Amino acid sequence: MPRALISGITGQDGSYLTEFLLSKGYEVHGIIRRGSTFNTHRIDHIYTDPHDPRARLFLHYGDLSDSGQLMHLIYNIQPDEIYHLGAQSHVRVSFDIPEYTGDITALGTTRILEAIRRSGIKTKFYQASSSEMFGASPPPQSEKTPFYPRSPYAAAKVYAYWLTVNYREAYNLFACNGILFNHESPRRGETFVTRKITRALSHILLGKQKRLYLGNLNAKRDWGFAPEYVEMMWLMLQADIADDYVVGTGESHSVREFVEKAFSYAGIELEWKGEGVNEKGIIKSLDISLTSHLSPGDVVIEIDPKYFRPTEVEHLQADITKAREKLGWQPRTTFEELVKIMVDYDLKRLKLNPIGEGIKICQDKGFCYTEHELTYIPNTENAQS
Repeated sequence: MPRALISGITGQDGSYLTEFLLSKGYEVHGIIRRGSTFNTHRIDHIYTDPHDPRARLFLHYGDLSDSGQLMHLIYNIQPDEIYHLGAQSHVRVSFDIPEYTGDITALGTTRILEAIRRSGIKTKFYQASSSEMFGASPPPQSEKTPFYPRSPYAAAKVYAYWLTVNYREAYNLFACNGILFNHESPRRGETFVTRKITRALSHILLGKQKRLYLGNLNAKRDWGFAPEYVEMMWLMLQADIADDYVVGTGESHSVREFVEKAFSYAGIELEWKGEGVNEKGIIKSLDISLTSHLSPGDVVIEIDPKYFRPTEVEHLQADITKAREKLGWQPRTTFEELVKIMVDYDLKRLKLNPIGEGIKICQDKGFCYTEHELTYIPNTENAQS
């Protein structure tokens, strides 16, 4: 049975990757940080008591700042594959805590690579790189596009990227970089803009929130569906030769478009008035079923300058030619479908009736909707056995 170790297992990507690897017959080990409250809600539905002889998911305490514990875990677990997804991953927050971001996001990668090298184990290593590394470089961005980081987070990821390349070339490690563009899902953290939008929309519909505050509405990103991207992570480590790949959809859409699509799907047509920080999103028309506490003319979107980045990244769009031609990977979920999936989930989470198209999309494309959330595994029981 192949064995995998995942840092960042409790995050969006880590939870989907865990489900995917379990469906492939793996034994999965995850590194989690000790906390006074539980932070494993994204994987609780697939976790079983380690005393159960059928258990194939195991969690271990550790931290990317603790090189000794990382060495201990890697040497004792002896994983066939290591997926390094853990990081301080919020771009805007990285401006507030740049030192911590560098220590965890950049040097955390160093500590894992050194643990692999010093332990002498035979393993394959995946580094979660980011499209933010391209920063101000014009789109479309490919593996050959120069990096131009525009945040402490992006700079830390550039360091981790080149260190992964260096260890591959210097020590003959099977080490790959996946340069993933924005990938979203119902499991996305609530402070990331896409989830912030769909979560706020559901609260507005319920009458629990009046307005959604955003930053740069015109920033354009290449947004895909996260469960598909973890499949690409796995494909990279199944290749004969370690290499680096850009992963995205090849399309870009603005934050404004995401807002408009989400609200429209829920029955609200928006119009924009004002400019710059004074721009507002106003209800132009809405479905009659929503009229109990919402009315045309209501302001539901405002700009808050605190969400602007000191140095903005205006436009990211992937060129996935290499991933498609070498590994046969390409996305199956469109931008509009992604929006519908996320809106449906957040409506369901607040016990509102989902429109249903997003749920059907997941079912039709081979994704499975559970009471907990979206999962990659067609048969959930297989993940727990």
